[in-house]
Amino acid sequence: MLPSLFISHGSPMLALEPGASGPALARLAAELPRPKAIVVVSAHWESQSLQVSSNPQPQTWHDFGGFPAALFAVQYPAPGQPELAEQVAQLLRVNGLPAQLDNQRPFDHGVWVPLSLMYPQADIPVVQVSLPSHLGPALQTQVGRALSSLRQQGVLLIGSGSITHNLRELDWHAGPESVEPWAKAFRDWMIEKLAANDETALHDYRRQAPNAVRSHPSDEHLLPLYFARGAGGDFSIAHQGFTLGALGMDIYRFG
Repeated sequence: MLPSLFISHGSPMLALEPGASGPALARLAAELPRPKAIVVVSAHWESQSLQVSSNPQPQTWHDFGGFPAALFAVQYPAPGQPELAEQVAQLLRVNGLPAQLDNQRPFDHGVWVPLSLMYPQADIPVVQVSLPSHLGPALQTQVGRALSSLRQQGVLLIGSGSITHNLRELDWHAGPESVEPWAKAFRDWMIEKLAANDETALHDYRRQAPNAVRSHPSDEHLLPLYFARGAGGDFSIAHQGFTLGALGMDIYRFG
């Protein structure tokens, strides 16, 4: 059975400058059975209510600005899978989580950047589930649990965000060995609570974790972690690291 994954997707430039994360993602993909399909919750599809992408041929959306032309030329032409989207929506509904289909949604960079490093052939169908970020961690745990049975059907479940995400405090000249102590303290607390399976503390991270608001001024980049945890099994670390001093690049595996 496939695990679920939490992937810190970093800057969109990861697609062109993969650093240590690219080889880690490629290794992880090589270790896993080939998925029949992939379901992703990305930090970059915030919504009021749950939506599921049923677009059969999603476009590659370059949902950012100020990057080199080469990045805007990157395409990830993986197909969608409307039948799986309907199954996802049904699983959510029967678990008391009303969801609607969206047949227009393109792939945002939280989807295509990490997948381009894991499955560069872009030949595995991908369905995206939106992130009602205003409803916080507990909802994402519920969404993950509602969809966990898909793992037994060969579907890879991924939460794509970042273990720390404060863009105003990044050091654009920092090397990979440079880590801000406040960001590391937050990351280490999260790992401790994930390893202990302390759901109460994890759901209350904004009050309990050190430097929580500094690490996540808004929490949309952390919430996909709760989806992956809810969907998966035992916690393990697939990759650890920081870039630009304070942008966490960890990859976690559940199951």
